[in-house]
Amino acid sequence: MNVNPELIDNISIRPLKAEDYPALLKLQHTCFKDMEPTTKAQFDSQLFQFQEGQIGVFVNDELVGASSALVLDLDEYSINHTWNEIADDGYIRNHDDEGDTLYGIEVMVGPEYRGMKIGRRLYEARKLLCRKLNLKRILVGGRLPNYHKFENDLKVSEYVNAVMDKKLEDPVLTFQLKNGFTVKRIIKNYLPDDDESCHYATLMEWVNLEYQHTAPKLKVSSSPARICCVQYKMRKINSFDEFAQQIEYFVDVASEYKADFVLFPELLTTQLLSFVGEKRPGAAARELSKFTDQYIEFFNEMAIRYNVNIIGGSHFTLESDRVYNVSYLFHRDGKIDSQYKIHVTPSERQWWGVQPGSEPKVFDTDRGRVAINICYDVEFPELARYAVDHGAQILFVPYCTDERHGFTRVRITAQARAIENQIYVAIAGTVGNIPSVPNMDIQYAQSAIFTPSDFPFSRDGIVAISEENTEMVVIADVDLEVLRRTRYNGTVTPLKDRRKDLYTLKFNHISNDKVILQMKEKDLTEPEEMD
Repeated sequence: MNVNPELIDNISIRPLKAEDYPALLKLQHTCFKDMEPTTKAQFDSQLFQFQEGQIGVFVNDELVGASSALVLDLDEYSINHTWNEIADDGYIRNHDDEGDTLYGIEVMVGPEYRGMKIGRRLYEARKLLCRKLNLKRILVGGRLPNYHKFENDLKVSEYVNAVMDKKLEDPVLTFQLKNGFTVKRIIKNYLPDDDESCHYATLMEWVNLEYQHTAPKLKVSSSPARICCVQYKMRKINSFDEFAQQIEYFVDVASEYKADFVLFPELLTTQLLSFVGEKRPGAAARELSKFTDQYIEFFNEMAIRYNVNIIGGSHFTLESDRVYNVSYLFHRDGKIDSQYKIHVTPSERQWWGVQPGSEPKVFDTDRGRVAINICYDVEFPELARYAVDHGAQILFVPYCTDERHGFTRVRITAQARAIENQIYVAIAGTVGNIPSVPNMDIQYAQSAIFTPSDFPFSRDGIVAISEENTEMVVIADVDLEVLRRTRYNGTVTPLKDRRKDLYTLKFNHISNDKVILQMKEKDLTEPEEMD
């Protein structure tokens, strides 16, 4: 039953917003009962990558039609591409501002509003966007929802020709032909869930006659980011100024080599305990938190003065009478972000009384999207996968391990994260010793920058690696554009090839103050392994 036009007060069309998701989900359930709906993570990614291409039609402020699209260069994709390949499984992280084609990946109109030219409004909005962006064309992979009725009598090519000759009618193909699209070819296995179309689709094209070919678009061949990992030596100091002097030396080195990021190790500021004098670990952690404001002010000044993004290791921070292990990201434009350590080791709980954070984050920087796994966190693959699903290209791992077993756990899992997620991973650890600080008396580290394991990257997936247990830096360039291409055209493509029909990754949203690890009041006399 269609809506009475006399009851319509207004019709509007605009880009979708985050708050439109519940309405979009409801519309998808109505239009495509047997197909998997767009997840919240996919929708958020679409808005982040290309909000202009996510369009909604609203009748009396109710979402009644929607379309999704991205810009790409079709030459980078196979002739018989699938919807998952083009749409990046619905995340459209392959959206390319330098592409020449607007590719539509979804259109839907509520059944009660069909016949009111809602679909035409969506297609006209796409054409307007194509002209505005000066793109050559619009492509869509068109479903053939009536083909299953004729599958036993007609080949798919015969069915398409019959629709084109107006001998048969298909709700999608007929509509696209009426809107000025032409059939380029038939694609097999385009949509795995589309049983009505028998998994076929037509590649349809609309040519932008207003396209101005004034100059070829410059294709991005390289997008480098330079990383400096500091393998920092723990030693006794006498003041915060002495600590600051040592840190500034390494920031200056990173800046001199024009690094975009400099990574310091976990628990960097425990060096300050060498002059604080508190021997009880739990009390020492709280004493250390008194330096938080001074620490943040200093590192923020360093990032701005030396024009480099700094991952300031990690620092014990006191909030609501709870101690957290927090890594701060100091942007060179003055912005400050933070990542709380999510998995706390038994040693941290027993020695320092550290409580876990509960929110994995991804940060936008001037050299791509990055995430931070603090030491032990990298041993849990869910966190890195979450970061990559939210656009991370570089994972920073500040760590502090006391001997080779702990270091090996961090090193091997960090490299595993690089391979399975097709992401760059940088790790930096502490060396040296501070005999006067309990649980920080010995250190073991070998800092490195890892890549995926494939032909475009360094041999063995290691772009740079330090000597063991020696204070030094490692500096290397990573290429974000090479990473992007390899995720779609690599020898193997683990991100694309995940069996999402078989397993999913789900995170619960809980606040830090809802998680409390119970501590036992006792004095430990022997240190335990740290991660």
